[in-house]
Amino acid sequence: MDVWKFYSIRAALHVYCNPVNTERFERFLALVRLKQDDSVLDIACGKAEFLVRLAELYNITGVGVDISPYFIQTAQAKAKTRVPNARLTFINIDAKNYKPPAPFDLTSCMGATWIWNGYKGTLEALKNMTKPGGTVIVGEPYWLKPPEPEHLKADDMKREDFAESHYDNIKTGEALGLNCIYTIVSSKQDFDNYETPCWWAIADYAKANPTDPDLPEILTRMNGEKHIYLQWQRDTMGWALYVFKRS
Repeated sequence: MDVWKFYSIRAALHVYCNPVNTERFERFLALVRLKQDDSVLDIACGKAEFLVRLAELYNITGVGVDISPYFIQTAQAKAKTRVPNARLTFINIDAKNYKPPAPFDLTSCMGATWIWNGYKGTLEALKNMTKPGGTVIVGEPYWLKPPEPEHLKADDMKREDFAESHYDNIKTGEALGLNCIYTIVSSKQDFDNYETPCWWAIADYAKANPTDPDLPEILTRMNGEKHIYLQWQRDTMGWALYVFKRS
């Protein structure tokens, strides 16, 4: 099965493909105060809600990069419908291979730090793509409490994959010379609002596509994710959006 097919189906009911609180994120969009023609890079842009909202609010220029052809297709259709005159470009490549022609006013990677081998590597990569005085935004998990060995094994993770606290994520960025100016910390309800629509979307897909040869694998994968979330992740893992200024 094409893994990006699975993630596209899984995210069918999502606006933002991460556990960010939508109301608080909208407040952040009002605070960011970009200028017309400011340039924005969104790595792992998903369905491009972030770039489209910024284009609606500020008439920015933007580049969205995502490895999923399904998400890029959705992003292009969304931009064409909502901001047909916006200067948005979407690129379907592995983002670690993306080479910007010039630094951006704002760069972001919300929830895909594996692209640069983790959170610190992602901050370093985005910092290098951002103008002095620009903004760097990264979404990243952290542990609420030490994970159980069974959790790590089931999810193919190591404890050191994520920081021991929300504050540790802030300190990592500031040790790189970035100044944390804002965070949006997801609650348990925010996580539920992200995870449980995945179950619904998969159920809808299964009902509508009973003859899809990939369906058994899709259902098995979703049931595994559901078990991991309810058994361990919901009480063990936090997530936050970190907003930094580059000096």
